[in-house]
Parts: sequence; C-alpha cells; structure tokens
Amino acid sequence: MHYSIRHLTKFLYKTPVSESIMETRMHPRSDLSQRCLTFHLSVSPRCRIFNFRDHLGNHVHHFDIPVQHDQLVIVAESLVEMQPAMDVPGALGPGSWEELDRLVQEDDFWEMLLPSEFATPTPALDALGDHFDLRRRDDPLSVLHTLNRQLYEYFDYKPKTTKADSPIDLALSTRAGVCQDFAHIMIALVRTRLKIPCRYVSGYLYHAASGKDRSESAATHAWVEAFLPEYGWMGFDPTNWLVATDRHIRTAIGRDYADVPPTHGIFRGRTKSELTVAVRVTPSEVTLSLDDDLPVPEDWSILVEKAQAVPSPPPSQRRSQHQAQQQ
Repeated sequence: MHYSIRHLTKFLYKTPVSESIMETRMHPRSDLSQRCLTFHLSVSPRCRIFNFRDHLGNHVHHFDIPVQHDQLVIVAESLVEMQPAMDVPGALGPGSWEELDRLVQEDDFWEMLLPSEFATPTPALDALGDHFDLRRRDDPLSVLHTLNRQLYEYFDYKPKTTKADSPIDLALSTRAGVCQDFAHIMIALVRTRLKIPCRYVSGYLYHAASGKDRSESAATHAWVEAFLPEYGWMGFDPTNWLVATDRHIRTAIGRDYADVPPTHGIFRGRTKSELTVAVRVTPSEVTLSLDDDLPVPEDWSILVEKAQAVPSPPPSQRRSQHQAQQQ
C-alpha cells in the first residue's frame, strides 16, 4: 500500500521576528515495514535546508532564516510504501519472560527502560498500575494486549485538554488527553512495572472510512513500541486500541515526545505567535517523484487545527521557544 502525506505547519507572528532557527522531524523512516520513496520539504521564507540522522536513525532537517519575517510556513510531502501488517498472536509461548530478560541483558536497551522527561513514574501512575493490576504474569504479549485495551477504555480522547509539555499527571487526573498522553502513560507503565523496553513513535495514521479511530485525522499521531522475543519492536496504539498496522506510518522514534517533536526551534524577537497544523494522509497508487514544488491545496482550510497563541516573553528575553506541535 502507498500513502501520500502532506504536513503543513504555519507560525504566524503578531509582529515580525528577525530570525528563526528550526529543526523538523517529518521524514518517514525506511525499514522492514515501510519505505519512504520520496520526501520534499519546502520552507517560506526560502532558505537553505540541511539534514542529518540522529543516533536512533531519525531524519532531522534544520534551517536558519536570518531575515525579518512575520510568518514561517513549512510543508513536508512524502510518498511511503507500507508492507502488509503481520499477523500478531494473542500470546507468546512458555518461557517468554525469561527469553525477554536474556535478550535485554545481551543488548543495549537502557534508554528505553529508564524514566525520561515525559515518561516518569509518579504516585498517580503507580495508583493506575495498581488499579489495572499490572504485573508480570502469563507472557509479555498478552499483558501488553490487556494494557493496550485498559488504557483505551480508561481514558477519553479529548483534544486541547493537555498541552505538548503537560506532565502525565494532568491526563491521569482528568482521565482524558490525546495520543501523546496515552503513549507516555503506557511507556511509563511498561518500563517501570513490566521492565520491558518501550519507546515513543511519532508519525501519521491513515483513517480508513470504515475505521473507528478516535484520534484526529488532520493531525500527527503517536503510539508506542515494546520489544518482544520473536518479534522485536512491536507497535501498540492505546488511543485507538490497535496493534500498529500498515496504516501507522512512522517518522521518528525516541524515549518520549521530547526526542521527536515534528518541529522544534527558536525565534529572535518579542511577540506572540499562532501555530496552525494540518495533515492529510491519502492512499496512492502513484509512485511518481514529489521533487516538484506542489501548492498547498485549497481544501486544507477544513483540516486546520489551531493551537493556543504563545504568550509574549518578558522584555529581557530575546529568544522564545517555538510552540511544539502536540500529537
């Protein structure tokens, strides 16, 4: 299956800023389950774009706009080929906990086992783990299937109830959040309670017409991957109670959201900014190159999700952090 993806990000400044420095992580990964055939990143005002890969193999593009501007528009376009989803059983065989521990001892998983910025144990998280009776029993896969369902049933999906930098306790206290919150809570529980390596996945989800996905189709998506014997890294989507399928398109992996925001940067100036994000994922049977500049379609106005304006920094602060895109 092929998917065409267009991801629009627009920062609108109330008064012009004199410089913007930005990193983006919007380039889909290529691995055994998916292959990015083409990728094109366009920026306005025009600038030179550089790229590198981080230590986890994520594509990172970065640029500097050293001239005065009152808006910054980033359009990422990609064409991705997805392999058919593998059949996932309900459980693993006897001795799978012991095999998991052996594999963890023999490899380097410490980053995905320790607490991280947004996946840190708290008393509220411990209470939730007790409520779910989450512990090592049966086999790793069946426990993860159960946790995936429990999180889906326990929390409501409600956009704008949390922010990109909200701690997990906010979602835990309201029993509501977005896919970013679902992922952080599952990661923290899996690492602390089950001692299974678990990581954050940033990307896109294609919403089929016949599907019952409750995450938003016009936004980026987030889920988790846990390391299991026989299968390696397996994806779980607690927001939609899914095992990751060929509709889940991965752009970046990390310890949590702090490692893989779609955009991350600073600007020079004292002003308010408004962030607009729109994502469109569509099936495609065409494998033509996307090297040519493609205009942003007019109907994107119906896909726009507006975030809250960033407050003005104090007079002594000349650089202000760009608002991140919540997933």
